[in-house]
Amino acid sequence: MDYQYCVVGGGIIGLATAAELAARDPAARILLIEKEAGFGRHQTGHNSGVIHAGIYYAPGSLKARLCREGAEATKAFATARGIPFEVCGKLLVATNPVEMERMEALKGRARENGIAFEEIGAARLREIEPNIAGLGAILVTATGIIDYRQICEALAGDLKAGGTRLLTGARVTAIAEDGEGVTVTTDTGERIRAGRLVACAGLQSDRLARIAGLAATHQIVPFRGEYYTLPAAKSQIVKHLIYPIPDPDLPFLGIHLTRMIDGRVTVGPNAVLGFDREGYPKGSVRLGDVAQMLTFGGFWKMARKNLRSGIDEFRNSLSRRGYLEQCRKYCPSLVIEDLGVPGAGIRAQAILADGTLVHDFLFLDSPRQLHVCNAPSPAATSAMPIAKMIVDRLEKQA
Repeated sequence: MDYQYCVVGGGIIGLATAAELAARDPAARILLIEKEAGFGRHQTGHNSGVIHAGIYYAPGSLKARLCREGAEATKAFATARGIPFEVCGKLLVATNPVEMERMEALKGRARENGIAFEEIGAARLREIEPNIAGLGAILVTATGIIDYRQICEALAGDLKAGGTRLLTGARVTAIAEDGEGVTVTTDTGERIRAGRLVACAGLQSDRLARIAGLAATHQIVPFRGEYYTLPAAKSQIVKHLIYPIPDPDLPFLGIHLTRMIDGRVTVGPNAVLGFDREGYPKGSVRLGDVAQMLTFGGFWKMARKNLRSGIDEFRNSLSRRGYLEQCRKYCPSLVIEDLGVPGAGIRAQAILADGTLVHDFLFLDSPRQLHVCNAPSPAATSAMPIAKMIVDRLEKQA
């Protein structure tokens, strides 16, 4: 064997998994393959950079535990490597009586999850955030901000220093498994033998699983998270992250104001259907991605279940004014000219054949392979404990 382990995918999950493998066996021969020229170029590098506290997740759930552990691990890793982060706190703001009722449920969830929070009334909200309007809010003090690309670069540096080979600019085109190991072929013409393969391919996870001969019944459908950067003159408009109270009937958190670690403030993201899994400019279309999506029965079932919210998201994507009104619910001083430089991230949403949106972990495996087909949000925050879970699972396969 050329390597004991081959990890495919250089986002934060793949890098953290390779680091966990190296930590458990420093002598192991490990290869990490990434099709881009660098690391964290897709979901990791296009997210909002939030270190989540875990308030949204069901008490006692795996997602809640991994988020709490991951937030601590991320802050500790950043501190040890000198990577800047800030624990600025997050305000979840209720703007109407329905949201006030939903806020009560969130308080109960926070208590059960052991998450520290402060109840904020309307007067106190105006005091600490003069530009934010609401009937009340929850202040989650442990929420922070960071640049996860810097975490990726630090992980890659540690791996390289420890002897892991990092192969960038190489797309996996074939995976063949036999009784002794796995043969991986890339578009550079290199053929690699490894004892075990771990795939953390994010937006391409379903395709990579099928290339490997695994029976993937899900499909990745891309959702664009579009946002705008506020002008520099408004970079002090908020001191905290400002989130709406989430609608439990919708799969995404809603448009919010996010302070970034580089000093910017962004408004967004929405969650609009994408037509290119890796196309970040507005209007991006990749015909192969569209064809695969439209011929998947689960997509149409999902679309019917979420037709109303999907239309609303498209309308607000096409209209800056419609987008602005979502923000003005809790930040009424914003005007259309404040919606400055646009940007987007793309979320890899796994969908089952019956149209169900997968919100939990989804793995496919074989004797010599483990494919992480869905690592649910907040995967960046939770990356390090997720990596431990992946390697635990890999060791049980052996």
